[in-house]
Amino acid sequence: MTTSETSGTDDSVLAELTRLRESIDNIDAAVVHMLAERFKCTQQVGHLKAEHHLPPADPAREARQIARLRQLAESARLDPGFAEKLLNFIIAEVIRHHEGIADAPGTTGKG
Repeated sequence: MTTSETSGTDDSVLAELTRLRESIDNIDAAVVHMLAERFKCTQQVGHLKAEHHLPPADPAREARQIARLRQLAESARLDPGFAEKLLNFIIAEVIRHHEGIADAPGTTGKG
């Protein structure tokens, strides 16, 4: 917000807004770090799959994960549809990584 947008706004409101935004920034940072850790694990899965000639995608596992995440979202009072969209986005990226690992020269996958 610019100074003109906040002029006339009570200082306590601005302080609370700043505090909340700092919390949001911290949560966003934690989300990014958690996703990085998740992708480190899924990269290991991709190498294991390539090594053992397993397909990059596992639709049964994905369906179980989506159902599980929808339940977690409901219990956390988060829109389950949003949670499912987020997980589908992540799953698509993981599959893309797994396909890349399997196709890479020098792997025991297709390459």
